[in-house]
Amino acid sequence: MAEKVRDPVEGPVEPRKGEGPLRFGIFVVAYNAVTTLRKVLDRIPKEAWDAVAEVFVFDDASQDDTELLGQGYKALRGTDKLKIYRNEFNLGYGGNQKKGYDYAAEQGFDYVILLHGDGQYAPELIPQFLKVATERRPAAVFGSRMMSPGAARKGGMPLYKFVGNRILTTAENLLLGSRLSEFHSGYRMYSVEALRKLHYSAYTDGFHFDTQVIVELIHRGLEIVEIPIPTYYGKEICYVNGMRYARDVMLSVLGYRLYSAGLVRCDWIGEKGTPARRYPPKLSPLSSHMRVARMVPAGARVLDVGAEGNYAKSLKEKGCEVVGINDRAPDTETASQYERFLIREIDQEGLPNPSEVGRFDCVVLADVLEHLRSAPVVLSAVKDLLAEHGTIIASTGNVAHWYVRLGLLMGRFNYRDRGILDQTHVRLYTRKTFRRLIEGQGYGILQCKISPIPFELLAGRGRLTRAFWKAVEYAYYALARLWPTLFAYQFVLLARPERRGAA
Repeated sequence: MAEKVRDPVEGPVEPRKGEGPLRFGIFVVAYNAVTTLRKVLDRIPKEAWDAVAEVFVFDDASQDDTELLGQGYKALRGTDKLKIYRNEFNLGYGGNQKKGYDYAAEQGFDYVILLHGDGQYAPELIPQFLKVATERRPAAVFGSRMMSPGAARKGGMPLYKFVGNRILTTAENLLLGSRLSEFHSGYRMYSVEALRKLHYSAYTDGFHFDTQVIVELIHRGLEIVEIPIPTYYGKEICYVNGMRYARDVMLSVLGYRLYSAGLVRCDWIGEKGTPARRYPPKLSPLSSHMRVARMVPAGARVLDVGAEGNYAKSLKEKGCEVVGINDRAPDTETASQYERFLIREIDQEGLPNPSEVGRFDCVVLADVLEHLRSAPVVLSAVKDLLAEHGTIIASTGNVAHWYVRLGLLMGRFNYRDRGILDQTHVRLYTRKTFRRLIEGQGYGILQCKISPIPFELLAGRGRLTRAFWKAVEYAYYALARLWPTLFAYQFVLLARPERRGAA
């Protein structure tokens, strides 16, 4: 996800061939910075002043004379490029950034550089940010204090902060499947176009705002480039509670990982921009997707109702002929896995007639029935599409799962973008009520399998993290086998129409 620029870039900023020059803004966040702000502004190189359209300072309702000092500096230097603003109320570190990025968008900047008014980050490196942005046009450029071995400690970073930084960054990379050298530097440049794709107005107003930006950049698949920066720790006052910050950072990352697995809401990610695939494939042998694929006989003719393509490739490899049906067209890659694909609103139009599609050895209704108000009618109609001795495979989430029960105990029943409480579900089932639905339409149940929480969706790409989450998944599965009604995440049923008149 992240690409690293290991050598400092030097020289004037030139536009990439075939493209016009970029419009840059430098955004200085300041709070009680009366002793440091002048030095920070003095250290911005002349070539940076010449290259940027504006340097704007947002004083976050400081209790000292930060704003007055900024106005005096502007008058003394006589530069129209410097703008000084003071928030009426303290918005917090994240809240101040939100206001600044809104301002950057209003002013029509292409890129905005975040610079701290306390002098912790070197303004002398601004030309390097401008150079990378001009040549690469990434979504973000991050200054990293960890890219040069030993530089952070030599620059005065306290040992406890260095260790904490490494531990948090390692954990965040493992959870997010990223390879950033540092998550916790505040020296950054953002593409304003990329910021428009983010949901930053819903982020925290606290110090872990920066982490939430990284998480959503990764979520959107936007490019992050890192460059090395020096470390400096002076006598500036630190307003960050380290333990609280670490807790908030990890809760944000863990919350996102649980959201990506469909287990919880993550309102600060939102649905703005290009969302991740709605139903990502689950490849674990214990997952519902793989259980469905294994239940289908080799060489069978299959109707995949509500087709998302998550097991069509596996069925094709088994020699199956698969016909898909959904209310929207799949992408080209997914469509290539099907012999035929029908666009149909099942709840309103019902299933096609056998004269249209023929008969099938197996009809798959995986994670579909909970979306249908007419589920009993559809199940009954499926029997007309089955060949002799044909079967159905149906799966659904377990609404009696422990985390749903826990939420109810705490007074919460929040619908989400996917998972058991998917906001598009119109019916919710326990194991008992799901069996009753199937059996009530004249089917005899041949098998009932369970699947655990899809921990694989939390694993990322690292070998060690995949191994860890695989072990967790199998341990959880053993627990679900002992008490399926409480711990099973999904139920997968194999059923066949009962013969009329059978004893």
